[in-house]
Amino acid sequence: MTMSHTGGRRRPPTIHDVAREAGVSRGTVSRVLNGGHYVSPAAQEAVDAAIRRTGYVVNRHARSLITGRSDSVGFLLTEPQERFFEDPNFNVLLRGCTQALAAHDVPLLLMLAGTQDERRRITRYITAGHVDGVLLVSSHSGDPVAEELREAGVPLVACGKPIGLGSKVSYVAADDRDGARDMVRHLLSLGRRRIGVVTGPLDTPGGVERLAGYREVLAEAGIAADERLVVSGDYSRASGEAGAERLLARTPDMDAVFVASDLMAQGVLAALHRAGKRVPDDVAVGGFDDSPAATAASPALTTIRQPWDRISTEMVRVLLAQLGGEDPAAVILPTELVRRDST
Repeated sequence: MTMSHTGGRRRPPTIHDVAREAGVSRGTVSRVLNGGHYVSPAAQEAVDAAIRRTGYVVNRHARSLITGRSDSVGFLLTEPQERFFEDPNFNVLLRGCTQALAAHDVPLLLMLAGTQDERRRITRYITAGHVDGVLLVSSHSGDPVAEELREAGVPLVACGKPIGLGSKVSYVAADDRDGARDMVRHLLSLGRRRIGVVTGPLDTPGGVERLAGYREVLAEAGIAADERLVVSGDYSRASGEAGAERLLARTPDMDAVFVASDLMAQGVLAALHRAGKRVPDDVAVGGFDDSPAATAASPALTTIRQPWDRISTEMVRVLLAQLGGEDPAAVILPTELVRRDST
């Protein structure tokens, strides 16, 4: 490892040390560090090997002064802080995005903005240039963050299609509607006909699309719509429990429930158990996400698997492409029915 000593103290390796070790010019090393444009494969390999041997670490602050970029990305969750710790999906997505960005040596900054004041402060921070782009999670209609960031020219990728922004913002989403259709068809295949639903928030794309899929399949099966079988939740366990209680009070003959998240489904199972309903004998229960909450439930949940690894990888890919000058893009990924003991 190349390392100089000054006054008995080790000096960290510099770009000059890397260039000398690799046998190339300082300019070549600089081009490698800034994306590898106009660098031959042989020179790229020599510089990469020299960086490993010398232990050179990029001085991000110095580089940001030159490039005008922060070399970091924000992971923005516009939900109350307690939701981040309760809902396992957020942690899975955060971990996946962190790993995908680490492969490009880009750090990820977690930002929680659950109140209007917090969203205003975070928006000011982002538009001041403290991050190069944003991965936006949980965008409700009426939430101005996505629109404000877009108007400010901040590269942005949303998890799920932001309601009302259409093709103006890049997004990566699971096929919520098709996943809901698969679950309701599965419940119908078991002979269930009085199928309730606990929706997600109806100001979010997942809430709207999963309810639409539920309704479409019942209509295809010739089952008349019964709004007493539809209640809304907010993806929390408590809202699932309250939703199941409302369904049981309205429609005691209900024989199945499609729940728009696994965490809410845990609450539904608790309410059914308290009411003396056996799962799946009396009431079959299907969730959505295939999060850790699905396997932790008792009985284990039949659910719709969202491909979280692919969602996080694609969000990072699309954002980095935008940072490289590409136009906004939309990616919709398929879901999968996972059968367990609750149906």
